[in-house]
Amino acid sequence: MSQIRARGLRKSYGPLEVVAGVDLELDPGECFGLLGPNGAGKTTTLRLCLGLIEPDGGSIEVFSLPVPERAREARQRIGVVPQSDNIDPDFTVEENLLVYGRYFGLKEAEIRARIPGLLEFAGLNGRASSRIHTLSGGMKRRLTLARALVNDPDLIFLDEPTTGLDPQARHLIWERLRRLLHQRKTIFLTTHFMEEAERLCHRVAIMDHGRIIAQGAPLELIRAHIEPQVVEVYGDGAARWAQEFGRARSDRCERAGETVFCYTRDAAPLVQNLETHEDLRYLHRHANLEDVFLKFTGRELRD
Repeated sequence: MSQIRARGLRKSYGPLEVVAGVDLELDPGECFGLLGPNGAGKTTTLRLCLGLIEPDGGSIEVFSLPVPERAREARQRIGVVPQSDNIDPDFTVEENLLVYGRYFGLKEAEIRARIPGLLEFAGLNGRASSRIHTLSGGMKRRLTLARALVNDPDLIFLDEPTTGLDPQARHLIWERLRRLLHQRKTIFLTTHFMEEAERLCHRVAIMDHGRIIAQGAPLELIRAHIEPQVVEVYGDGAARWAQEFGRARSDRCERAGETVFCYTRDAAPLVQNLETHEDLRYLHRHANLEDVFLKFTGRELRD
């Protein structure tokens, strides 16, 4: 039984259609990633699935319950990590968990029994009595994740959960999210970090201008849409090198700023030639999910 099923989902604000006929389905125990540039409609889609806003068209079911009609009932089994931390600064770490747990009708004794495990999960052992202003940004983000688990949810919404974190904090959160997946929790993730999606997600959907334009397992999307090898060339002479040599020996060449991206099935001729150019720097790598994302959504800056 699907945890979420959305069909023909639509939402407009004035003349702008933010979500334009989206179909989604999440299976139990999977991590599903919704990827897209700023303004693609990702957060609006999450809010629709949570029943926080009314759709203009289509249907949504969460745990087979119609949303938004029975959203409150569905949310009893849901945890949410929003884009921005909204922890109450007037409470301690423990008090934040206690107050949030009461929103789900949990008894104080039950919440207190869960708090040590939640703090261990979030790497906040010994911080129960800490005031929020004493926590680092990474600690606050991990507390927000712990708070989302206070009701032991079956489905967890994560809206850009590692934005602004240093690599150590990001890797810790990834490890904790994998632990949740091993517990058969279902995760609905939005992120701008393609490495995050590639590491965590069983399936991803790429969204742009309110529509799903590609969907599948990360590795399947890479194999289906991108040449297997990529050579990135940097430096003032990169564009000239591409014009004189790179384009003719690549399946596809793209330029972004001072960087040229050469996509190819055989990178050896490119690498051999670049070794003779001391003025150029290059990186030879395998294709990844970011290449797929940029192919579908373009390299232009989005605000």
